[in-house]
Amino acid sequence: MSYATKLASCLGQCVSTYHAIKLQNDMLSKAGYKEIKENEHWELVPGGKYYVNRNSSALIAFSIPENTDNIRFNMMASHCDSPCFKIKNNPDMTVENSYVKLNVEKYGGSVLHTWIDRPLSVAGRIYVKGNDKPILVNINRDICLIPGLAIHMNRNINDGYEWNVQKDMLPLMTIDTDISLMDIVASEAGVSADMIISHDLYIYNREEPRFWGAKEEFLSAPKLDDLACAMSSLDALLEATNSKAVMVHVVYDNEEVGSSTIQGACSTFLKDTLERIAEGLNMSRESYHRAIADSFMFSADNAHAMHPNYTDRCDPTNRPVLGGGVVLKFAGNQKYTTDGASAAKTLGWAEENKLNIQSFHNRSDMAGGSTLGNLSANQVPVSTADIGIAQLSMHSSYETIAAKDVDDMVKLAKAMYES
Repeated sequence: MSYATKLASCLGQCVSTYHAIKLQNDMLSKAGYKEIKENEHWELVPGGKYYVNRNSSALIAFSIPENTDNIRFNMMASHCDSPCFKIKNNPDMTVENSYVKLNVEKYGGSVLHTWIDRPLSVAGRIYVKGNDKPILVNINRDICLIPGLAIHMNRNINDGYEWNVQKDMLPLMTIDTDISLMDIVASEAGVSADMIISHDLYIYNREEPRFWGAKEEFLSAPKLDDLACAMSSLDALLEATNSKAVMVHVVYDNEEVGSSTIQGACSTFLKDTLERIAEGLNMSRESYHRAIADSFMFSADNAHAMHPNYTDRCDPTNRPVLGGGVVLKFAGNQKYTTDGASAAKTLGWAEENKLNIQSFHNRSDMAGGSTLGNLSANQVPVSTADIGIAQLSMHSSYETIAAKDVDDMVKLAKAMYES
């Protein structure tokens, strides 16, 4: 099985950030990693393998070498959230006693029109009376759809349209006005609706991942940004062997809304974890700072590929394409953290493993985005390179990558972990 095939099989289970983290927890447990909790004492031993969750939506897993003298940290960080719609409280909206639609708000920077006229459902977590732990919920069927307006009622729709989330993007759920979304959620969770105290529920696209193209070289699916990197990082961690460094796999939440949460890249989650690893291994404060100074991180978030219909939107000389290899991202404003030093290391690992590397720069007259590395560096100052898998239709509800690039990403991440 190729890594891309494995990724496609996993994506269908990642219907929310909570489900994505649960899947990774299960994979880590199966591979012999032990769960530890932030509110409990950590008993760490050389050669041990551990993982810790925060908010059930962010994860750090790490493997400690047998020899802990003069260790460092080899790290890869990604994120598990994607642009979508969040269910508001009291979501049911009855329309003229004929329809029930759902009240939602935008999460992240979605390409809104890509959510129209697609099969959708609801997933996330609920909290119920008498239980401190959340219950994961997935209404695993086509339960709602955002209907588009007929061209006959808006003759200018193809001339450009400014979408209004509160008006245009509310999903239709039923024509039975006696049905409540919370009743359906409660039934899926095996509880009564009056037991639900609170919820974090989201709309997700039900379209299945598909390989397509003349040679089935493309993979299209929801949430490729950034689960393609998060799953590649985990695959690499589970396959890597290393006798010198602590290998650290990081999956943050809330990157799509700025990362300024306790489980986001701006938080102390990684810093707290690394410091507790050092304490657990009886490292002195000076030894810890020496380890940090000698450490490295990949900030892994997907990259824009050259679009076949909009080639003018790319930089003139740095034009990543699907199937061209892992993308190394640069920005003079340091929104991407790659510099000459971290690029040299990355290119060295690629050359050793016969992997292709592409460069990405934004056009100098177009503002680019940002990602995890520069934010995480405010807490853990390590040499960092920003990398990603080239993709089309970023922030669409259905995105596209080349299958072979997933294999290259896993191999590059494994080379970094083992360095």
